Amino acid sequence: MADPVIIAVPKGRILDEALPLLARAGIKPEPAFADEASRALRFATNRPDISLIRVRAFDVATFVAHGAAQLGIVGSDVLMEFDYSELYAPVDLGIGRCRVSVAEPATLAALDDPREWSHVRVATKYPALTRRHFEARGVQAECVKLNGAMELAPLLGLSSRIVDLVSSGRTLRENGLVEVEVIAEVSARLIANRAAFKMRSPQIGPLIDAFRAAVR
Repeated sequence: MADPVIIAVPKGRILDEALPLLARAGIKPEPAFADEASRALRFATNRPDISLIRVRAFDVATFVAHGAAQLGIVGSDVLMEFDYSELYAPVDLGIGRCRVSVAEPATLAALDDPREWSHVRVATKYPALTRRHFEARGVQAECVKLNGAMELAPLLGLSSRIVDLVSSGRTLRENGLVEVEVIAEVSARLIANRAAFKMRSPQIGPLIDAFRAAVR
């Protein structure tokens, strides 16, 4: 039998939303997959030709781009940040919906007009996406790379603004920040390694079709 197709899935909210989608596509993981307290990283499914790995969201794209996994589920924010040529994103899964936004302290926003910015200092885990966005507006962006706790940056003087994922906006509000600009709407995509898609199309093609049907 050929090696199993490996599907990379991110931890966190997308994992919870992906479970029903996987089931509709005919893929049922072993119970430990849904238990984020489990330290296991690779999981069997009801299909011997498919296994799952559970990794950080940014690492999903890396595993698939380099062929360690053949398919993955990842937010379009990650794809916009890394722009891997090795990846093919055939299906918008319609889950994990949120947005990449610029936020700043409410006290600054009360006096601020984003249309007048010429230079900004921004804390973000999306430096490439952030720079492209501001360059398109003719604004020079100085990006401070953070991987988490973005909301602390304005509070502690690291930067005046942040660029981060926003869903309900609750975390921003609790830290005295407000959205002032939406950079991009985000949803999770099914991604495939381009080389694997060509070389293992009899295995991977039907899986992509199954996810399309699951979304419909």
